[in-house]
Amino acid sequence: MNIIMPQLGETVTEGTVTKWYKKVGDAIKADETLFDIETDKVSTEIPSPVAGVISEIRVEAGVTAKVGVTLAVITESGAAAKPQAVAAAVAAPVVTRPDAVSEGARMAPRADAADRLSPVVRRLIAERDLDVTQIKGTGRDGRVTRDDVVEFIASGVDAPRVAVAPVPSAPLMAQQPVVAKAEAGADVQPLNAVQPLNAVRKRVAENMTKSWTTVPHVLQVAEADFSRVVQVHREFGESWKAREGFLLTFLPFVTRAISVALAKYPKLNATYSSEGLRVIKRINIGIAVDLNFEGLMVPVLKDVPNKSLPQIAREINDLATRARAGKLRPDDLTEGTYTISNNGSFGTVITAPIINVPQVAIMSTDAVRKKPVVVETPEGDTIAIRPVGVLAQTFDHRAVDGAYAAAFLREVKTIIETRHWAQDLQA
Repeated sequence: MNIIMPQLGETVTEGTVTKWYKKVGDAIKADETLFDIETDKVSTEIPSPVAGVISEIRVEAGVTAKVGVTLAVITESGAAAKPQAVAAAVAAPVVTRPDAVSEGARMAPRADAADRLSPVVRRLIAERDLDVTQIKGTGRDGRVTRDDVVEFIASGVDAPRVAVAPVPSAPLMAQQPVVAKAEAGADVQPLNAVQPLNAVRKRVAENMTKSWTTVPHVLQVAEADFSRVVQVHREFGESWKAREGFLLTFLPFVTRAISVALAKYPKLNATYSSEGLRVIKRINIGIAVDLNFEGLMVPVLKDVPNKSLPQIAREINDLATRARAGKLRPDDLTEGTYTISNNGSFGTVITAPIINVPQVAIMSTDAVRKKPVVVETPEGDTIAIRPVGVLAQTFDHRAVDGAYAAAFLREVKTIIETRHWAQDLQA
């Protein structure tokens, strides 16, 4: 059976084999890890779809190959696999690591731990100058994952340092140089040193340049009174965190409001091409996630109108957590129809986001601040202090005109200000 390079994401055209777990002549079981792959969007383990013997390895570790290229050949043991099983294995040959492993189930570090690191983990260890043999691995077969490294750093353990071999050079894998230590122990930081771009950073640069140079961007901004959202957060925030284990932010409320408004203004839930505007029935909202300042990833929340507010909050937290841990599945990154960029936690006032082509619009949610506003009442106007947030939408002027986009923005504002959010949160 031919083992091909899978497509890990709808815009991914190639990937880099970073590790083979078997060599030619080795036997392998079905679902046993065969190799690791890294693309600009995800780093993951690929299992063997069948049991057999490795008869060929055509693409060595460190080499980048196009989607569909044969990477290896397995001579199957027993009867040939059923065609439908083979097709399914080729279409989605991805397994994910467990999200959590109990302390008792953590595996002791193996002797070859330093040789079994993903590129993301290898770079993090090199940057921190850590001793990988001191880190307990919770991944497959005791492999050290990014979460293991982060937890080790957070623990403050001052373990002896050992060198970790750099990531093999490949077109899509930019190596992070290991900074040498001076005799006195201080970091050596060369002036004007060029920092190579990692694969994610390169892809972000390519996509943003393409969008900015080909799409006529128009920015529109509206202020929304978040009083109702803040009230719900004040009443239920602590109990939510105690029950769910994470903070309830304003983002799920904004995501819900956008999904409702998109149903009314569907031309913004679309993709643009030279053939025209394709309005999409499903509303799948991408959430831009910062990867600890190392790049940007946009996992997608599917069919948002069909989900309750608590479901939206849980799924956003899950996607963001797995994105930063390098545990996203290929399906998590596909079929987006609209994107939200959330910079509010950094205190930003207005952000003009760049459209995630071929989508036609993106909204930035910035910090919610207390501001004096004019409140109109039957008895007259008064000044009141209100929590005000800025909704900044960039749209593709080829797809819609300003009046349509502004009407959508007004609808989002109205939903945020008037919806009975307490009922939504308890749904």
